[in-house]
Amino acid sequence: MYEKEIMITNPTGLHARPATLLVKKAEKYESKLELVNGQIIANPKSIFNVLAAGLGVGTKIKIRGEGSDEIEAVDELCKFITSLEE
Repeated sequence: MYEKEIMITNPTGLHARPATLLVKKAEKYESKLELVNGQIIANPKSIFNVLAAGLGVGTKIKIRGEGSDEIEAVDELCKFITSLEE
């Protein structure tokens, strides 16, 4: 298992448009992936899970991966989320 902690810096959080792009990126990986916000665990391969997690600006989340491409997957999702500016 590999995990990293990041903060949501996008002023509008992970709303529909960036969440859709996140799901498309996550779906490219075979590893099991999770977005963890306290007790909330969301599957980043599910748009409904990502939106239901309510990840707004300033929220600290952990991105976890478990599988053959876990490091690449977690690093890519972290890079994507922290680069959002919309």
